[in-house]
Formats: sequence, structure tokens, C-alpha cells
Amino acid sequence: MSKRDYYEVLGVSEDASKQDIRKAYRKLAREYHPDVNKADDAEEKFKEVKEAYEVLKDDQKRAQYDQFGHAAGAQAGFGGGAQDFSGFGDIFDMFFGGGGRQDPNAPRQGADLQYTMTLTFEEAVFGKEAEITIPKDEPCKTCSGSGAKPGTKPTTCQRCHGSGQIQTEQNTPFGRVVNQSTCNQCRGSGQIITDKCTTCGGGGTVKEHVKVKVSIPAGIDDGQQIRLSGKGEKGINGGPPGDLFVVIRVQQHEFFEREGDNIFLELPITFAQAALGDEVKVPTVHGKVSIKIPAGTQTGKTFRLRNKGVPNVRGYGQGDQHVKVRVVTPTNLTSEQKELLRKLNEISDNNPISESDDSFFARFKKAFKGD
Repeated sequence: MSKRDYYEVLGVSEDASKQDIRKAYRKLAREYHPDVNKADDAEEKFKEVKEAYEVLKDDQKRAQYDQFGHAAGAQAGFGGGAQDFSGFGDIFDMFFGGGGRQDPNAPRQGADLQYTMTLTFEEAVFGKEAEITIPKDEPCKTCSGSGAKPGTKPTTCQRCHGSGQIQTEQNTPFGRVVNQSTCNQCRGSGQIITDKCTTCGGGGTVKEHVKVKVSIPAGIDDGQQIRLSGKGEKGINGGPPGDLFVVIRVQQHEFFEREGDNIFLELPITFAQAALGDEVKVPTVHGKVSIKIPAGTQTGKTFRLRNKGVPNVRGYGQGDQHVKVRVVTPTNLTSEQKELLRKLNEISDNNPISESDDSFFARFKKAFKGD
């Protein structure tokens, strides 16, 4: 089978720049890499892409290929011969993150921790100072975090010579590949603990309950979280500690409901208060406030109390409280109350009392008159 043109293999033009060629190669190598693409022809396509790139990335080889095509390969030593893939691991790391080559002894940041704190409705509105207790892995005081029994110390791992990594070579269809893996004898630490500390069992840390102070800002809402930098687990090999994330859960209130920075309240009033009007006391999280109920107020009427809501957690003003009126229909009336209501109904000729004949109830009765 004749070989395809190298430029066609990479999908670039003959005047493509080195950057374009490298970009095309990276894309195709990632697409056809056998560890990613399980198709039967993925391996052959990967080798084809690799071969084309090896030629076109080199100015001298590319110039010879442009002049003689694939015939240049026999003389120049490229395009079909055995290839050394000793650098293949570096290419794979470049594409897929290279996590396997990370130095186990390098400083690493400690793990983040999460704590869920439950607040009352009022605590979320006004904020508070609190102290929480969280379980953390702290350095063992007996061995000072070394993991070794007092009076002894860890020794260098003889298998990896303290590097924490083992390198192995193997021949593959792609050529010679150098694999690097974590040493299974020292588990990547580079050290062997012969006499383990009896307190921590050689781990170097023990679980302790640590108290942390938390400042809850006014206006925080359910589901929001507070980040406490450096309050997570200790760093590894001298790395920085992780962070602590305090997730807030707010209890529901018996009467108040919250939407953003606004508070909503349903206020029950009597029929007489709605019909005649009244001045009533309304509860807010900031204390009771008086509002006037105009005569003829209907169920659903909403009153707005400015700045009686929740302070914005970022300091951008304060929300309002919205009071929605609900007229309560009386039940369990006394005989006298029933008689008074009958007289009121007779006086109004069985019509709902309204200041306008164009009310919904008047129009409804007029539409069905005589039915």
C-alpha cells in the first residue's frame, strides 16, 4: 500500500508553519492514541501521524521530503524505519496531564475540608460569631510527624533510592517506552519506617478535633459557603495547608419567608378590619411596625416596608419586607354574631359590599342574573 502524503495525513497545507504542524499533530495524536481510542485502526493511524510529524517538524527532513517525496526516506533515514519512542512518555504527559510523573516528595497543598453549619432564620439575617469543632489530621505529637518510633528515624528506600519512583522499560509496537510508577515498597515516600510510632501507627498524623472561629456575615443565605483559607488539612512535604469551606443551612421560619434580600409575610386580618380599616402591628425581624389597613382592603393586598428585610451579604443596601393581607373568614360564630351578619347581608341585599358597582362580584352576579 502506498503511503499517504504527510501533509494530507496531518491535514495541513504545504506552506503550513511549524506551529500549525505541531497543533495538527497534537490534535490527531490525542485522537488516535491507543490508550484513548480503542478502534482497530487507531494504532496504525497514530503511527502514521507520528511518522508524518517527525518528518515535517524537522526543517532539513521537510525540505528533502518536499523535493523527493517518500523516496527521500530511504536516503535520509526517515519514513518507515524502526523508531525510538523513548520520549513517548513525555508526549503522553503533555497531552494527558502527566500526573504519573509528579514528584511524590514535592511540596503539595493539603486537602480541603467541608463543614455544614445550621443557622436560625434570624442568625442568617443578622450574622454571628461562632466557634465550630472539626476533625482534622494533625501531626503526631509522639513522633513529631515522622511516623517513626521515638529514638529512631526512617531510612532511605533501597529500591527507589529515595526518589519514590520506579522506572521500567519495555518494547511496544510504538518502540521503546519508559514507564515511571510509584514505588510499591515505600509507597512513593522514598523512606522506609522500620519501627513505627505506636501512637500514629507510622502515618505521622492523628485525628484530632480542632476548634475554629467563624465569622458569619449578616445576610448570608441557605446554600452559601464561607471559605477559611489555610484551615484545612496540613500540607504535605512542607506544602501549604488546604482550606475549610463552611456550608450554610438556614432553618425555615414559622411565619417569614425569604427571597434574596426581601422578606415576605402573610398577615391575617378580620373581616371587620378589612371592611372598616384599622391600624395593626406587624412583626418584622427588626421589631414590630405599625401599618394602616385602609377601609375596603381585599385579600392579596400587599404593603411594602422599606429596609425591613435582610441586609445584603456584600454590603449593597438592605431588602424590604412585603406584607400580604389575608382576610380570615370567621368560624364558630356565636348566635349574636350570626344574627348581626344576617342583618348586614340583608342590608346589602345579598351583595358583597363594595364602593364600586363595577366590582368583580357585581359583574359576576349581573352576568348570571335570572339563572
